[in-house]
Amino acid sequence: MAPTAIGPSGEGHGLFSRPVLSWALWDWGSAAFNAVITTFVFTIYLTSHPGFAGTEGQASPETMLGAAMTVAGLAIALFAPVNGQRADRQGKRGMWLMVNTLLVVAISASLFFVTPSRPGLWLGLILLGVGNIVFEFASVNYNAILNDIATPKNIGKISGFGWGMGYLGGIVLLLIVYFGLISPEVGWFGVTSENGLDVRVTMLLCALWTLTFSIPVFITARKTQAKHPAQAEHKQSYLESYRQIFRLIKRLWNTSRHTVYFLLASAVFRDGLAGVFTFGGVIAAKVFGFSAGDVIIFAVAANVVAGIATIAFGSLDDRFGPKRVIIFSLVSMIVAGLCVFFFHDGGTTMFWIFGLILCIFVGPAQSASRTFLARIIPQGKEGEVFGLYATTGRAVSFLAPAAFTLAVMVGEAINGIGGGTPFGIFGIIVVLALGLALLLPVKESESRYH
Repeated sequence: MAPTAIGPSGEGHGLFSRPVLSWALWDWGSAAFNAVITTFVFTIYLTSHPGFAGTEGQASPETMLGAAMTVAGLAIALFAPVNGQRADRQGKRGMWLMVNTLLVVAISASLFFVTPSRPGLWLGLILLGVGNIVFEFASVNYNAILNDIATPKNIGKISGFGWGMGYLGGIVLLLIVYFGLISPEVGWFGVTSENGLDVRVTMLLCALWTLTFSIPVFITARKTQAKHPAQAEHKQSYLESYRQIFRLIKRLWNTSRHTVYFLLASAVFRDGLAGVFTFGGVIAAKVFGFSAGDVIIFAVAANVVAGIATIAFGSLDDRFGPKRVIIFSLVSMIVAGLCVFFFHDGGTTMFWIFGLILCIFVGPAQSASRTFLARIIPQGKEGEVFGLYATTGRAVSFLAPAAFTLAVMVGEAINGIGGGTPFGIFGIIVVLALGLALLLPVKESESRYH
């Protein structure tokens, strides 16, 4: 099959062209929600501040966090795939990216009102859950724009550039937050930790950060987006959108069954990888006694090692193949996760060692998963199959939160309220191990989509 250009003009754009830089800056700005809110600051605030703690008989904040993320994951699985597909058909990816990003900004700012109390915990969990849903909707359209600014020759470089900007943005913002608000007894504008004000003001900074770095892509997205007038004129129901997704799966099952096996396996282990970052900060604070500032410093280190490892493992991917890189990464993470659990009485040093080892292999596993699929898709079918790749990932995005929550509940049944968090590690390990088990039978030579 002849190569098919991805960009709308057939030529794409250079790595440092305005459309690509604008697109990548959204990833830089999205670090405010990914790294600061969801992973390393706000969720730690919810699960660690004494004001949120439940009384005897009430669910712990970490259990409630896991449940909230599970519900959000189910909502994403139900609605995100078809929302992205419908935005494509309407030719309005840029508009929906803007709408959903602005909702993320509004929700981020609203987190300022989450004060340390049991009602505040409920408000925080609701806002965090809804925020995750609309952020995922925004990400669907953001990822789809990649096909409008890239060609088959540079799509990997442009995708990696955006991914790298996300890591870098997270590091910069976490350092700003740490030295400006979290670490000092009296931070900027006289902010202190009383009543959680340092974290709450950080949420306002996150909202401003996301908005500022999203404006460039709002401006350029409509100019670079490929138009599909024939599709746009044909209105399609949500039911028909779901039918199209199932028709694609059926076609893959008939022509390339091992591709389906890989999509399933990658969906599971990618959710486990996401769970490492989602709940890693909670485990650091609740199990190993990390302060809010310690968690941020660890987050910076985690982003650094993840970024470096992802780049370094690229040559191993080319030399040994992506499946071997994924297997090695998952096995290493399972071993490191078990060490985090069994040595959790060893204090912060143990988490620094084994927690960073976990982070080393997250990026390489994600990157190799993407290259595995890229190597087996015939030219001209990239968008179709990568769209399903994204869909399957979202379809199981509740697995890691559900496994974490269930494991914590089992631990609390054994050790009482507050004693179950270490067991949450097992929940993440189980998801990674399940993904690994599903990946092992996949044959690269038979994963060809025709």
